[in-house]
Amino acid sequence: MIKRSGLHADILHEVVEKDGILYFAGITGEDKSQDMAGQTRSVFAQIDELLAAHGSDKDHLLTALIFVTDMKQKPAMNTVWKEWLKPGQLPTRATIGSSDLDGYLIEVVVTAAKAG
Repeated sequence: MIKRSGLHADILHEVVEKDGILYFAGITGEDKSQDMAGQTRSVFAQIDELLAAHGSDKDHLLTALIFVTDMKQKPAMNTVWKEWLKPGQLPTRATIGSSDLDGYLIEVVVTAAKAG
C-alpha cells in the first residue's frame, strides 16, 4: 500500500510511504533572507519534524540529494550538515549546483526508513 501525506498546491505530496520507506519532496528554508547556514538549519529542522511525524528520525536517513545555488557556499552547508548528523549515521549524499531555486540557496530531498 502507498500512503501519501501533505498535499501541496495540488502538484505534490510532502511525503510518500511505501514498504516502510519514506520519500520526501524537496524542502527549502523558511526565510530567503538567511545565509546558507541559516537556510540549511531551517531545512534540517523541517526534515526532523517531518521524520518525527512519520515515525522516523535522522538516524534512519538513507540518502540525501542537495541542490545549492552557489557551490562556493558548500562549506557553510557542510558545517551545518556535520553538526546535524552523527558521523556513524550518515546517509548517502549528492550535492548538485543549481542556477535557480526561486530565491532560496538550498533545497534538500531525502529518503528515510521508518524507525523500528
